Amino acid sequence: MATLDFPSPPAPNGFSPVVSIAAGSRLILTSGQVPMAADGSIPAGWEAQTRLVFQNLTEVLAAAGAGWPDVVKLTFFVTGVDDLPAVRRVRDEFVDVKQPPASSLVRVAGLFHPDLLVEVEATAAVAA
Repeated sequence: MATLDFPSPPAPNGFSPVVSIAAGSRLILTSGQVPMAADGSIPAGWEAQTRLVFQNLTEVLAAAGAGWPDVVKLTFFVTGVDDLPAVRRVRDEFVDVKQPPASSLVRVAGLFHPDLLVEVEATAAVAA
């Protein structure tokens, strides 16, 4: 993954505004992962939910032959913005903070279960 520098918009904090994928790379697109354990349980709170989302993403990426260094884009769907610092702290445990993926965050009215606070999709690129 290569990030590109350019004079505007202002430099973002914690994500790359654009990422370039090498020719011939294989793209991996995940479905949105939610903080639901295999037994159907949902942890309480932003930090615990975000951590489980990223653990679930780790598993689905690995199943496709990818890992966190391969992730070029994250899309977050959140039901609120009260504890975004917790979301970012957890995300930073998984991504390369020196060369983070491009990211989008969308506030939504709700997810498919009322206890869910966050859902995340990932796009990865691996050498073909």
